[in-house]
Amino acid sequence: MTASATPPPIRRSLFAHTPVRRTPQAVLRALLDRVDADTPPGGPDGPVAQLERRLAALLGTESALFFPTGTMAQQVALRIHAERRGRLAFAAHPQTHLDVWEARGYQVVHGLRFHPAGDRHRLMTGADLAEIGEPLAAVVWELPQRDIGGELPEWDELCDQVAAVRANGAAAHLDGARIWEAQTYYRRPFDEIAGLFDTIYVSLYKALHGVRGAVLAADTATIDTARVWRGRLGGAIHDAWPLALAALAGLDELLPRMSAYRDHAIALATAINADGTALAWPNPPQTPLFHVHLPAGPAAVERAGAALLAETGTQLFPRLRTAPDPTRCSFEISVAENAMDFTPDEVVDLLRELLDRAARA
Repeated sequence: MTASATPPPIRRSLFAHTPVRRTPQAVLRALLDRVDADTPPGGPDGPVAQLERRLAALLGTESALFFPTGTMAQQVALRIHAERRGRLAFAAHPQTHLDVWEARGYQVVHGLRFHPAGDRHRLMTGADLAEIGEPLAAVVWELPQRDIGGELPEWDELCDQVAAVRANGAAAHLDGARIWEAQTYYRRPFDEIAGLFDTIYVSLYKALHGVRGAVLAADTATIDTARVWRGRLGGAIHDAWPLALAALAGLDELLPRMSAYRDHAIALATAINADGTALAWPNPPQTPLFHVHLPAGPAAVERAGAALLAETGTQLFPRLRTAPDPTRCSFEISVAENAMDFTPDEVVDLLRELLDRAARA
């Protein structure tokens, strides 16, 4: 396929972020059903304000603030913690989204320093954090840790880590892009999970299948300061009501389905591991997210996946993850509406076909 060729249509997908059947028309119709002639676009009764109040209540915080992106929301939170404490450093797992996927905006824009804590292939531990000698402004926990298969620390360990960090004067920040999925493992109310942290970021478009956006939740003083920074960074958009409406729809319609998604992820992973052709990890999945590790190199698997998509319209992955072993690779399955269409036996058959094609590629 040349760079200018039209990509094949995706009819089915194991990838979660964008439902295959969601078209702009379907989204607009769903949003129209949530408003009437008297719905204001902004102000205290507008969709954005409604969303902020709802998430503050759900997470048990005094206040919450809409941001156009999670990148902006998290950098603002860390900037506030740094300025309050007169410290420039923060720590997180080596695979934190802030460092891996955001062009180090925390450093370029805000002058902050990052300490990777622990091994990139394992969960961050209290011992990893204790080894950092520099006083920290904050520590970031991503729950679950996406890049290692959606793993979560056990609750008591998480509580101990947060307590130790706070005892050393640092703030605790939650990268809660997938807090909706993490709750299915902890089985604690959202406000109890969020209550461990000083600031909480949540995504509006991943599991909730919103159009875009994020919310930062915290005490009122922190949110007031965050509002100033949001304006400085160009994030105070005044026509965000469609994004808020889509997020409210996700809270109503998809949040109640998270446990079903996790159950299906466990069923898929169990079937994959019973077959033995590939390895699903964690075993069993702690959340609706897990990784599939393949005994084949990435180049061959990419070609096989592209051919399978072109011939059948079935997408197993949007991108592969390489491994230190060049003869292996992996990809993520994040169960939501898309993956619910696949039975465990069907996924096993697809993996077998993928690897057979890769062997012949």
